Amino acid sequence: MATRSRFAATGTVLGISALLLAGCGAAPEESSSSNKEASDYKACIISDEGGFDDKSFNENSYKGVKAAEEDYGIKVAESQSESAADFNPNMTSLVQQSCNSIISVGFALADTTKQAAQDNPDIHFAIVDDGSIEADNVRPIVYDTAQAAFQAGYLAAAQSKTGKVATYGGAEMPTVTIFTQGFKQGVDYYNKEKNKDVKVLGTDSFTGDFTDQTKGKTLTQNFLDQGADVIMPVAGPVGAGTLEAVTEYNKSHSDAPASVIWVDSDGYETNPNYQDIILTSVQKKMKEAVESTIKDDIDGKFTNEKYIGTLQNDGVGLAPFHNFEDKVSSETKSELDTIKEKIVSGEITVKTDGTPTK
Repeated sequence: MATRSRFAATGTVLGISALLLAGCGAAPEESSSSNKEASDYKACIISDEGGFDDKSFNENSYKGVKAAEEDYGIKVAESQSESAADFNPNMTSLVQQSCNSIISVGFALADTTKQAAQDNPDIHFAIVDDGSIEADNVRPIVYDTAQAAFQAGYLAAAQSKTGKVATYGGAEMPTVTIFTQGFKQGVDYYNKEKNKDVKVLGTDSFTGDFTDQTKGKTLTQNFLDQGADVIMPVAGPVGAGTLEAVTEYNKSHSDAPASVIWVDSDGYETNPNYQDIILTSVQKKMKEAVESTIKDDIDGKFTNEKYIGTLQNDGVGLAPFHNFEDKVSSETKSELDTIKEKIVSGEITVKTDGTPTK
């Protein structure tokens, strides 16, 4: 395979690489789309089986590549996986398309990415949601979502009218349990601070995959039947089943409706048909980190240093309350701000099985 050359952009976009290396996934300040070198650069992306329309981390990462295309005038190529069987052939296809960089979305692609990086040391790789690969040409992009999930758990407990909230996952793995465990810790903190006893259902519940929405709907119906009125699915497209179940439930419980906390992306934006039930979302700001990683590579500043999104660097956080803005008390909002400050300062420690390390 011929060696791909790195392209150093000479445009006027400044500060993005420094911001990302400092842990801040900032959006580009100016476009360098007229730059000739950037126009010769090709960024590629491969999804896991959730696909680029999963309304979650695949879609959000994909937006980062498309934003780089628009902002810098680069070429892009994409390969969408329908199942794990597609991973290796899809990666091979991208390698053969003369990509300068390849973004892998999801921990499920770790083995495929590691092998491709070993076989193609001239290509720069980045992988979202996996920190296991140590290679000169691979940048891990990971998130300490437990921090924002802790806030979400506190919020859920504060908003609950029944004293019961719920969360569940798709497959049982660290990038999922980091949400559910952080969520429970936030509820526990609320109970301690307020001398309450809000129960958390489903912390050990998993549908087993990220595709079967019926499983998510059935599980959610069970939570609703048990009295949960705020539910956080951590299951990609399976979470659509939760949205359906809560919507149906609210039709006959308008006096005491349930709500949903989405994850990864701002669910209010990605699920426009369900905006009236989405309380907030635990966001991983993948779009910004992916675009900035590509920009670094264009500028000849690629690094294999792990990026960890946190509350401190705005890599994770709660989305706006949108339709629930007037339903969340000023007291709760203030308490959430204080919790963020205490997590950033280290006064509150949020630790889960999936918490990333440097």
